[in-house]
Amino acid sequence: MSFQYVHEMPSVKEIMQTMPLSANLKKLKQKRDVEIKEVFERNSDKFLLIIGPCSADNEESVCDYVSRLARLQEEVRDKLILIPRIYTNKPRTTGEGYKGMAHQPKPMEEPNMVKGLKAIRKMHIRALEESHLPAADEMLYPGNYPYLEDILSYVAVGARSVENQLHRLTISGLDVPSGMKNPTGGDLEVMLNSVQAAQLPHTFVYNGWEVSTTGNPLAHCILRGAVDPYGTNIPNYHYEDLMRLLEIYKKRNLANPAIIVDTNHANSNKKFHEQPRIAKEVMRSREHSKTLRNKLKGLMIESYIVEGTQKISENVYGKSITDPCLGWEDSERLVRDLTEYV
Repeated sequence: MSFQYVHEMPSVKEIMQTMPLSANLKKLKQKRDVEIKEVFERNSDKFLLIIGPCSADNEESVCDYVSRLARLQEEVRDKLILIPRIYTNKPRTTGEGYKGMAHQPKPMEEPNMVKGLKAIRKMHIRALEESHLPAADEMLYPGNYPYLEDILSYVAVGARSVENQLHRLTISGLDVPSGMKNPTGGDLEVMLNSVQAAQLPHTFVYNGWEVSTTGNPLAHCILRGAVDPYGTNIPNYHYEDLMRLLEIYKKRNLANPAIIVDTNHANSNKKFHEQPRIAKEVMRSREHSKTLRNKLKGLMIESYIVEGTQKISENVYGKSITDPCLGWEDSERLVRDLTEYV
């Protein structure tokens, strides 16, 4: 075997004891969870924005960004629910490159996943303390979820993970909304298979235990665009795409059918500055169909303090080191503009 066992990972119990969430923050999260769930259960007309950096690479700039979101949330609270995107794991298409803070607490240093687990929990707790906005994170490693389960209010399963059995089964045990992205090839049936699997109860092996779950009725779809066999990006956020998904959704008889549209990735052809245009087109599409208005619950937006992207060595504060993002001024303007459509 070519495995080298580098560090034994701390147990969930150990991490929770040494880095606990305060009683006050637990109450804040519980209250926010109810508000978000009400959107998916059609008990609230508010619209969700899962917004933030492509990858959460630096605690200072991420918490700065989330604190800005908190001030903006107060301004738009009657219409929008802002969920900070604090993504601490990064799937890489070829396996190369920065894999997120959980791997590398400091991007310029060697991977250390023990330090990484502690760093991401510390950052999530600090962001919650300073903003009172529980965050979203991507589930890249299902086994890591318990280290953050008391903090997160939303979980996403990415395009490369959505067909994975363990991801689907793990989501079935969560009690927060969980978005399943369409796979990179764009197959909507695969995405819906994932949602259906996540909504069902299961028995399986998880983190050394045989576990049983009751199913997650808040599992739903995320449209992120697709890539064809020749490498061409194909968007799937247009009105026709959304209505087609609703037709397929209807045949499944799933609980709480819902769609989130990712305005970046293949939907924008990685052109981050197209996100405001895409977001507004999606909002206008909602106006043409009562059914779509009821089912389209939110948007994902990649945004940071400084627009664009950079090499890790450039060290520009608040600028993405992975996919390019909208800058703060454009993001703030977009959030305000979106209130006019809700």
